[in-house]
Amino acid sequence: MKKRSFAYALLGLATVATVSAFFANRSFSAGEIGIPALAKETHFHGIAVDGNDPTRLHLATHHGFYVVGPDGKARRFSKNRDDFMGFTPHPSDPSVLYASGHPAGGGNLGFIASMDGGKSWAKLAEGVGGPVDFHQMDVSKADPNVIYGVHRGLQRSADGGRTWSKVGPVPDGLIDFAASGKDADTLYAATKTGLLKSVDAGRSWQLAHIVKRPATMIQVSARGDVYAFIIGTGLVRADDGGANWRLVSNAFGGAYVLHMAVDQTDDRKLYAVTLSPETRAQAVLVSEDGGATWNSLADN
Repeated sequence: MKKRSFAYALLGLATVATVSAFFANRSFSAGEIGIPALAKETHFHGIAVDGNDPTRLHLATHHGFYVVGPDGKARRFSKNRDDFMGFTPHPSDPSVLYASGHPAGGGNLGFIASMDGGKSWAKLAEGVGGPVDFHQMDVSKADPNVIYGVHRGLQRSADGGRTWSKVGPVPDGLIDFAASGKDADTLYAATKTGLLKSVDAGRSWQLAHIVKRPATMIQVSARGDVYAFIIGTGLVRADDGGANWRLVSNAFGGAYVLHMAVDQTDDRKLYAVTLSPETRAQAVLVSEDGGATWNSLADN
């Protein structure tokens, strides 16, 4: 799933425009490329397990859409080199993927979709005040027709992204959000001041965790687990409902988790995109034990 110029601003990183300028004259590798090498060429904006083949990962980047094989090698899967933001897979149809972001030539993509697993993409809607550039977006697992996106406030679609309406403002310091798997009107938010929850489709928000520190990621798995990363605490998990939070791991060597994916065929297998606040280096990690321990995907 999804991310977020807000996260990079929180970490003191460059804006989207600055990142684009930084990579403007880079020569991108053709064919397969290892994750560490790809991380030097672009930024990772979203990750998901391929629903048709759980040995493969989908990786949305600042310069195109990639598929990562079981050997940890990535290859470009879409022809374009657009900036894929807000990347979100359909919760029940593995061939359908959603995203937003920015064309390689500049501007906004609007709300876009792929119906063939990421090979080709087309705009489905402009969005309110669009074309939008949803940096945060998620699809309700309770009702896949309900999709939320952030562009000048929180927007909501009830027809699979074809039409959109404005819900209202987003919480201050929003970094990430996730839709519940039980109720299409329930949302979770990771913000600069902690984790929040809404039960009225984002119109109002309440504190979801007692720790009031920046949270860089929140994700709801297909099984109904809510995962979040809180700086200074680590990766935490709760049941869908936002109660009974417990620590999963803080074995990230000081890095922050920005994106996470859970294998629907094996919910103990997790993937995470991390970012070092010191070096600004990104990595893709994998856990085989529900998040207790993590290894670099490049080492597998």
